[in-house]
Amino acid sequence: MATPLVVGTDGSADALHAVDWAADEAAFRGCPLRLLYASLWARYEASALSVGGRPRAQRASAAWSIAAAAEERARARRPEVAVTADVCEEDPVYALLDASDRAAAIIVGSRGHGLSGIILGSVSLTVAARARCPVIVVRGDAPGATRERWVVLGLGTPGTTTAAVDFAFTEAALRGCGVEVVHAWTRPRRESATVRAGEFDETRLSHEQQAKRWLDEALARPTAMHPDVPVRRVVVENRARPALLQAAAAADLLVVGARRRRDAPALQLGLVNHAMLHYAQCNIAIVPAEGSAD
Repeated sequence: MATPLVVGTDGSADALHAVDWAADEAAFRGCPLRLLYASLWARYEASALSVGGRPRAQRASAAWSIAAAAEERARARRPEVAVTADVCEEDPVYALLDASDRAAAIIVGSRGHGLSGIILGSVSLTVAARARCPVIVVRGDAPGATRERWVVLGLGTPGTTTAAVDFAFTEAALRGCGVEVVHAWTRPRRESATVRAGEFDETRLSHEQQAKRWLDEALARPTAMHPDVPVRRVVVENRARPALLQAAAAADLLVVGARRRRDAPALQLGLVNHAMLHYAQCNIAIVPAEGSAD
């Protein structure tokens, strides 16, 4: 059987929106969908309040009701997708990280109940920073928001892993849309300081041409593999964060690569990805690979 997508759910509106998105994604990919409800706090509360074990049983029943409702929702939305639901008494972060070893991707809402609803940097941010597979954070659109059916790919400096590139082109091919590749570059301040107003900026032209050449090299393989996927190349002299936020403002999905180092147990996102998770208005895919940089 194909590797499943795993979507975390807790019954919140954002989590149900993620379930809808995940069901569509599973249909696009032709793969199974696994719904995962995890709660460590329910076990602690039940242990503290239980008399004869009945409150704990009631909480377990409520958890399964949430999972079953999400399963029914996914089946109704995409009857062709094989859907399963699991409940575990474990911290949601650890449950999802464990599932990432056997998942094609982890899908989470941007907010949820309990700790996951304080800021993005709780469950969603931690899972995005540590999962061993791609993590897609699904956001609910603001009223009146319009989205262009394009995937935006943030391409970092030379040496960046190809995993995010492959993911972006595969997603675009599944959706029948295009990829907008954004590469932002900056030059040392000492170079720009030496250019006077009205003078021909040879250093800028040199950096821009080098960036375009590298972009062409990075895209040669994926464009050959996906000849039907339209590609827009955006090379801009700017910092990566504002350039990507502007490009992603009306995009359907933003894809960025993330560093994964076995000898670094702390959060591994980088400043750019951290900013995208907090401020980008579209859905975001964080694609990990060892030795990559964002």
